[in-house]
Amino acid sequence: MSKAISIFDTTLRDGTQGEGVSLSADDKLKIAKKLDDLGVHYIEGGIPGSNTKDIEFFKRVKELNLNAKVVAFGSTRRKGSVASEDANLKRMIESGAQAATLVGKSWDFHVHTALQTTLEENLSMIYDSIAYLKQNGMEVIFDAEHFFDGFKHNPEYAQAVLTKAHEAGADWLVMCDTNGGTMPNEVHEIVSTLHRSLPHAHLGIHTHNDCELAVANTLSAVQAGARQVQGTMNGYGERCGNANLASIIPNLQLKLGYECVTDDSMRQLTNVARYVSEIANVNMPINQPYVGNAAFAHKGGIHVSAILRDSRTYEHIVPELVGNKQRVLVSELAGQSNIVSKAQELGLEFDPSSANSRQIIEKIKDLEHQGYQFEGADASLELLIREANGDMKELFTFESFKMLVEKTAGKSVVSEAFVKVNIAGTSAYTAAEGNGPVNALDNALRKALVQYFPSLANMHLSDYKVRVLDEKDATAAKVRVLIESKNTENTWNTVGVSENVIEASWEALVHSFRYALLQEKLQDEPGTLPIPAHGISNH
Repeated sequence: MSKAISIFDTTLRDGTQGEGVSLSADDKLKIAKKLDDLGVHYIEGGIPGSNTKDIEFFKRVKELNLNAKVVAFGSTRRKGSVASEDANLKRMIESGAQAATLVGKSWDFHVHTALQTTLEENLSMIYDSIAYLKQNGMEVIFDAEHFFDGFKHNPEYAQAVLTKAHEAGADWLVMCDTNGGTMPNEVHEIVSTLHRSLPHAHLGIHTHNDCELAVANTLSAVQAGARQVQGTMNGYGERCGNANLASIIPNLQLKLGYECVTDDSMRQLTNVARYVSEIANVNMPINQPYVGNAAFAHKGGIHVSAILRDSRTYEHIVPELVGNKQRVLVSELAGQSNIVSKAQELGLEFDPSSANSRQIIEKIKDLEHQGYQFEGADASLELLIREANGDMKELFTFESFKMLVEKTAGKSVVSEAFVKVNIAGTSAYTAAEGNGPVNALDNALRKALVQYFPSLANMHLSDYKVRVLDEKDATAAKVRVLIESKNTENTWNTVGVSENVIEASWEALVHSFRYALLQEKLQDEPGTLPIPAHGISNH
């Protein structure tokens, strides 16, 4: 049996049914191009004619000249009608898509309750619709909705549905676990049965994640004979989501030996998954397998000590195979191995037996006891290690800042910041307004520095989080601020802690600017690096 697997992505259709997921036509086109670069074989774009976004998508996607087949989605003809006169089927043909996903009922309960028609008429609806699309030159993927529930309730009728679709000329027969309640052993047994009864049919699998088994069920179906897998990037979809292609593809290819995408494309998997997350504006779970930021992150000192000897001790694959990377987290749980690993990552000479190494560990533990969290603030951690290693040079020092927040009746709040810093012996005093206090501080500090460091004009704050550390202290509680910053090449995170949210924000903001300058100086002038005047906790 062939080991080649056809990857069918429905992020742009089924994925958009997930809560909080909304894609414009431009978003869909961007994601389609990225999925095509990954090497998926089918990209389901939506329902032609159902809304202006999908109409625009099918019109403009032709300009992308994708290698993947673009797929239009629709349902069988209505009961008691003629396929050639069905508006939905006509729109699928007129969309210009190379292939069509046609969904039909395979559970007798749904035929009687949802369609309110006879079992025989449902079979005719399936046959007529597939035959009509085939006559008009389309590849047809038949999605047997609620197939597994239907098979468990009435196996003869569920099989009759697939047989009828096969007779009509369907290119793929896809079994759908629409409610997501089937177990992996049931999927394997049922797909095996269908594989034996329809040996010449091309079988596919479409699962939902209501029992958190969508990936497992997909793998079971493939091992039982299915050769097309349907899913979404990052598992987006209705209710608990669809099968996650970012997990399915490496599981099939790296673990089970099936052929899904090229090795070069596999190395783009993390990038593609995170790109889709960014476009969809949905935060990716940090612990998402294979592609998550923490998928190959190590925190415990014993673990880190072991992976420094051989990464196979605590990593099931080489992270780079899927475009991810190993990360060593430094926290209050850290041992010397964590610091050594981080220093090596930065290209620094670091003696694990030195007193300096032990001092850094103790300082990190003390700062984390105060509320700092470096595992989510790599940039602040790098500044700390480089400072302790003595290879940084101060480029600017903080002198003072003042804030003015004014609220006038009937008008919006106005925030204005006044910042004073010393740059190369020259005092710079600037003022700037912003949408809020942090934005105003950001603008004022940038205004002071950009005339000396023009590259900072390309940097911006991309995320801002505040966490209260001592809830019992109410408004007097200590807070931790995490800031994410970006420029044209990189993204980095910094941390600040204080009883005053403005001061914590300022600290994280200063670290962010210093880190941006650090990266520039590492490229241009090795050994001349920015450092806070009084260490990492300088406010």
